[in-house]
Amino acid sequence: MKRKSTIWFIICVVFIGLLAYTGAKGLTISGYHFKSFGESIKRGLDLKGGVSVVEEIQETNYDGAAVSRTIELLNKRVNKLGVAETVVQKEGEKRIRIDIPGESDTKKVVESVAKTGKLTFVGPDKVVILSGSDIKDSSAYLDSSAKPVVSLELTSAGAKKFAAATQKFLNQAISIYMDSDLVSAPTVDEVISDGKAVINNIDTEDEAKSIASMIKSGSLPVTLKTVSAKVVGPSLGQNAMPQSLMAGAVGIGLVLLFMLVMYRMLGVTADIALIFYITILLGTFATLGVTLTLPGIAGFLLTIGMAVDANVLIFERIKEELRAGKSVKTSIDAGFHRAMSSILDSNITTIISGFVLYFLGTGGVKGFALTLITGVILSMLTAIFVTRLFINLMYRMGWFNKKWAIGTFEITEVE
Repeated sequence: MKRKSTIWFIICVVFIGLLAYTGAKGLTISGYHFKSFGESIKRGLDLKGGVSVVEEIQETNYDGAAVSRTIELLNKRVNKLGVAETVVQKEGEKRIRIDIPGESDTKKVVESVAKTGKLTFVGPDKVVILSGSDIKDSSAYLDSSAKPVVSLELTSAGAKKFAAATQKFLNQAISIYMDSDLVSAPTVDEVISDGKAVINNIDTEDEAKSIASMIKSGSLPVTLKTVSAKVVGPSLGQNAMPQSLMAGAVGIGLVLLFMLVMYRMLGVTADIALIFYITILLGTFATLGVTLTLPGIAGFLLTIGMAVDANVLIFERIKEELRAGKSVKTSIDAGFHRAMSSILDSNITTIISGFVLYFLGTGGVKGFALTLITGVILSMLTAIFVTRLFINLMYRMGWFNKKWAIGTFEITEVE
C-alpha cells in the first residue's frame, strides 16, 4: 500500500509540475508546440491597446431583439477581420461599444461595421434586380490576375432573377450598391444562369474581405452612426502588467509559505493543489478564449486567496478532530465532512454575486465577474478532490505519523 501510494504520489506531482512548466514556459514535442499561457491567453484593450468605437442607433422605434441581432451581426463583421478577441456590447439604451485589441486603424473598423450592409443589384433602368436576401454566400479571393474580387452564390430564386436580368441587359452595365455607395458596375458579357456572380473593380484585398463580410453577415436591422472612434494606447497595460505579475508572484509565494509554516505536511498538499488550481484556471482561460483585463487579473488573484481559504477550513477541522483524540484517518474524513457545508455556503454565495455582476455589469465588471465565477468553481473542486487525493496518498505513505507533521505542535505519536 505504501509503495503503491508513493508511486501514485510521484506520478501526480510530476504531472502537475509538467503542466505548470508548460503553462509558464511552453513546450515543444516532436515539432508540436504547446503555447505558454502568455502566448495563448488574450489580453484586453487596457493591456494591449487597440481601437474603441461607439455606435449609436438612429431609429426611435426598435425593440430588444433588434439590438441583440445588431450586436450579433457586428460580432460577425469584426471577427471576419481576423480579430478574435473583440468585445461588442450594449452601452446605455441606444449605444453599442466595439473594442478591438491590437487594431490601430479606426477608419477601417468604422467602415467595416457602421454600414447597414444593404446590398442591391440595379439595372440600367434603375430597377432593383437583386437584394441581400437573394445572396446565399459570399467570399473574397484573388482572381487569376491577382486582383481582389468578391464571389457571390445566389439562392435558387435569386439565380432565376439574375439569369433573366443578365439576358435582358446583355452588354449593358448592372450597378452593385452597398447601402448608397456604388461598389462596382460590371458590364454583362454573358447570361449567368448558374447563380454565381462576381464583384470586381475592388481596390484592395482588405476591402474585398470587408465587403464579403458585410454581405455574408446580412443587413443590420437598425441604422448606426459613429459617435466616437479612438485609438487606445497600451500605456496603462505596459505599466500595470509587470506590477500585476510581480504582485501575483509575491502573493502566491507568501501564501505557499504560510501554508507550509502553519500546516506542515498538510500545507504541502495545499501547495500542490494550489499550483494545480492556478494551472488549470489559466488553462481554462486559454481554452475558452477568455480576454484577460486588469479587472480580470484582480479577480484571478482574489480567487487564489479563496482557494486557500477552503483548505484552511478543512485543515482546521482535521486539527480539531486530532485534538479530540481521534486517529489521523478518522480526523481526515471527519475534517472534510464537517468543513464541507462551510465551503459550499461561502463559495455558492460568491458565485451568486458573480452572476449578478456579470448579467448587470458591463465591460471590465463582466471580465471580473467571469474570472471570479470560473475561479471559485475550480477552487472548490480542487479543494474537495485534489487536496483530499494528496492527503490520502500522504497518509498511506506514513507522512502523518506524528501530530507535529499536521501542525498541531504536540509531538505525540498518532495511531
